[in-house]
Amino acid sequence: MAEKSTKKTPVKKELSLEDQLAAKRAELMDLRKSHAAGELVNPRAITAAKKDIARLLTSINQGKEA
Repeated sequence: MAEKSTKKTPVKKELSLEDQLAAKRAELMDLRKSHAAGELVNPRAITAAKKDIARLLTSINQGKEA
């Protein structure tokens, strides 16, 4: 019989808004580089990443005002 793996799946912690923002900005940079190289399949992903960044910035700024 095959042995069962007892490896536990890691628990994913929620990232702070600043960490999410940094990740989205890095993703946007990668998307722009791949678009410039002609490798990007869906150029609308750039627009979606920009909108996600704007949403995160809005959430961060609303939290500072409260």
